Amino acid sequence: MTKMTERDWQIALKVFRSCLPRRGEKGHNDRLFLEALHYFAVHNVSWRALPERFGNWNSVWKRYWRLSQSSIFEMFFETLASLSKTADLVQMFDSTVVRAHVSAAGAKGGKSIRRSDARAVASRQRSI
Repeated sequence: MTKMTERDWQIALKVFRSCLPRRGEKGHNDRLFLEALHYFAVHNVSWRALPERFGNWNSVWKRYWRLSQSSIFEMFFETLASLSKTADLVQMFDSTVVRAHVSAAGAKGGKSIRRSDARAVASRQRSI
């Protein structure tokens, strides 16, 4: 659950629904979907780890993916920010903020010593 008031939720839901495309299947419970996204972001869990109260994790992910591909969230956050007098004081994040594995940072792995390229070229290949 979030610390948003009912009034805040009504505003957020009204803005979210106004940003949704007119065509296609509508979501069954927009508030539950937004709460699932909030839980996903705040608790830093995988999609599969979403609690059952949010419904099937795969359905939440599919809806998120589909909406993110059509830039709905950018429009949603821009519209919310335009309603606020203090939006410039708040920092937002999106799905590009992802924790990578340590090996993705280019760190040297293990204690193995790599031969220089010159020595590798000079040495003959060995076969069994």
